[in-house]
Amino acid sequence: MKEIIINSTSLEIRSAIIEDDDLVEFLVEREQSRRLVGNVYLGKINAILPGIQAAFVDLGYEKAGFLHVTDLIGSAKAISEREEADVLEPAPRRGSRRREIRNNQKPIEKLLFKGQEILVQVTKEAIGTKGPRLSTQISLPGRFVVYMPSLDYLGVSRRIESHQERARLRNFISKKKPPNSAIIARTACEGVDEKQIESDINFLHKLWRSIKKSSEKASAPNLVHEEVGLLIGMVRDVMTENVDRIWIDSETDHKRLIRYLKTFSPKLCSRVKLYKDKAPIFDKFGVENEIDKTLERKIWLKKGGYITIDQTEALVAIDVNTGRYVGKKDQEETILETNLLAAREIPRQLRLRDIGGIIVIDFIDMERESDKRKVLAELRYHLRKDRSRAKAFQVSDLGLVEVSRKRVRPSLLHFFSEECPYCKGMGKVLSFDSLATKIERWIRRVGSRTKEKKIQLRVNSSLAIFLEEERQDVLDALERQYRMKIEIQDDPRLHREDFRLVSLSSFRDLVQELT
Repeated sequence: MKEIIINSTSLEIRSAIIEDDDLVEFLVEREQSRRLVGNVYLGKINAILPGIQAAFVDLGYEKAGFLHVTDLIGSAKAISEREEADVLEPAPRRGSRRREIRNNQKPIEKLLFKGQEILVQVTKEAIGTKGPRLSTQISLPGRFVVYMPSLDYLGVSRRIESHQERARLRNFISKKKPPNSAIIARTACEGVDEKQIESDINFLHKLWRSIKKSSEKASAPNLVHEEVGLLIGMVRDVMTENVDRIWIDSETDHKRLIRYLKTFSPKLCSRVKLYKDKAPIFDKFGVENEIDKTLERKIWLKKGGYITIDQTEALVAIDVNTGRYVGKKDQEETILETNLLAAREIPRQLRLRDIGGIIVIDFIDMERESDKRKVLAELRYHLRKDRSRAKAFQVSDLGLVEVSRKRVRPSLLHFFSEECPYCKGMGKVLSFDSLATKIERWIRRVGSRTKEKKIQLRVNSSLAIFLEEERQDVLDALERQYRMKIEIQDDPRLHREDFRLVSLSSFRDLVQELT
């Protein structure tokens, strides 16, 4: 059974997908931080960097958008990879798209110039210090098809497996496709009446003409088309015949969903239910506690094993451990069983936490090659359930498995949290022992380079207690060696790692003076 649970308030909209009583996907959108992916802008190029074959495009925000030369030239191969569809256009079997463009296309400095106005679409949200990723190939998703102007081909989602259905869709779309445009049949097309598909194509064609007209009248930078929000986007992209129910707790948004479905999928209207109970909707469906767990580093597996997930700027590292599980048979069977459980849970966590990019999984070492194949097959099977494109590579010589997953926005951890102001994102602070040793070195520096007779050591309250209880003998020895009185003053306003050495005769900051 598959259900979509939507919690809508004035501050945010949260959407959860539940499959067979398991929370598998969670999305959130806040009013003050609407997503940019799908938006179309008339931007202005403010810098071209030949060294990386990219341009920065002013969109009217603090961070400029990033436009790589490979996103300038539309190709059926590239779009088919992005939309996960097979297209009716021959593509080379060997070589990457990046190599193909490098060999056959002009450099970016010959294609664009500074100050040029250009129509672009956001394909990836800004993440960390990086601005949003852009493309000049506009892609407009509808309920049943994706419409792309300036290209000329048609495609069908790879998730539609029936050869007969794929042939039906190709035959129909080829007759209804507007000239000089590309159409891809989405998964929701399967079994749908041709009139509905045609209506979707016509709607998107009119939308594109409206976008073109708006861009011709606008001055850069300017937003000329805003993608639908999470509420409609979730129903448009996820609502298929295999979704049993949609529950929503807002009467206003319930009416919006019904209006949308009446236009594009009237048969599904009866599956949208208004939640009226007094208990919060996420509590009722057991979702709230599961969401809280998505921010935890450790995830327990059945039988006592666990995995840890560490997200860095470069990649995501996942470690698998047997934990409390000791098994009932030999060690290899225990390891295999734990790794198989992890291979089922990791794809769910990637999807649930919206983790993308490069993921490296350190499974427990397996001696038997057959066990490695079983674990990899299990991992790939569950990755196929993901709406985002994910791929698992072969087990490396070091026993690691690399996974790539399409990333279009920051993970839930980055969305819900911010850098710790205390540790600056490191997750650790200097130990008291390290700080005490550092302070000792500074006192020696003051004693040997100045003639101070009385100084005040200002430190955080917790560090002051440690120095008085654990390092008083060291401070006493320093006083005798340099014939200098050291007075400890606790200051709760100071960071744990900060300290001051102040002259009590002139109140000078000696650390700053001697740095």
